[in-house]
Amino acid sequence: MSGTTVRVSKRSAEILKKIAKEQGKSLQKVLDEAVEEHRRTLILKEANSAYARLKKDPALWDEEKLERDLWAETLTDGREDSY
Repeated sequence: MSGTTVRVSKRSAEILKKIAKEQGKSLQKVLDEAVEEHRRTLILKEANSAYARLKKDPALWDEEKLERDLWAETLTDGREDSY
């Protein structure tokens, strides 16, 4: 696997080593997982911010809710209830 060298603080290195040892994983794997989790967190924060901005405009928020309702109806298209 190709890679690059990244400097981290002593504290971060110690934490990475501890986690890697506890989980039986390589430092590379632990760091990769941490970066991926952070990336996903940033995406969710941005999505939450976007929804918050959308909610501030009542007309746009009503349009969003209407579109969600339309999409929700498609979940049962062509499917008979078996209840």
